[in-house]
Amino acid sequence: MGLDSVAATEAALRARLVPLDAYRAHLDGEAFVSDWVTVDQAMIDTFATATHDHQFIHVDPERARAETPFGGTIAHGFLTLSLLSPLAYDALPGVETTKMGINYGFERVRFLNPVKAGQRVRGRFKMIGLTERAVSLQTAWDATVEIEGATKPALTAHWITLAVLEPPAD
Repeated sequence: MGLDSVAATEAALRARLVPLDAYRAHLDGEAFVSDWVTVDQAMIDTFATATHDHQFIHVDPERARAETPFGGTIAHGFLTLSLLSPLAYDALPGVETTKMGINYGFERVRFLNPVKAGQRVRGRFKMIGLTERAVSLQTAWDATVEIEGATKPALTAHWITLAVLEPPAD
C-alpha cells in the first residue's frame, strides 16, 4: 500500500479522481476492490500501543496460541475497521473538485471473523447512496473487509463518507 506520508496518500487519492458524472454512475454499480494488505504482528503491536489495548489475544503470541481457539494472536477489531480508510484510498474513486474527504461515520458495523496475525485483508466497497449538496457529497458504502482464503469476511459495515468540494464557479 505504501501510504506512509501525506504526499503518498494525496498522490493515491489524486490518481483516482473522476468527474462528478462518472462518480454518480457508480451508484448501485459494481464493487470496488482494493489490493491485499498484510496485517502482521508489528501492525497489531503498534495499534495496541496507540490505543492502550494490550489484551494478550493481540500482543502475546505464545499465550494466544496456548489459551485461545485462534492458534495465535488476532488483530483488534478496531484495527481492522481502521484499515477501511487506506483500503478505500487504494480502491475508491474521488471527485475531481474535492478539497478534502471526511469520515462521516457508520450506520452499522459487524465484526464477523477475527484477522489472525500474518493474514492478508482487502476492502470491497459498493456505493449504495449519494446525497449531493452545494459544496459536498455524502456517499454511503457497503464496505467489507475480506480475509484471504476465508469464506467469512472480517467485518461488514455501512460506511458514510463526506467529500467537501470546491465551490461552483459563478
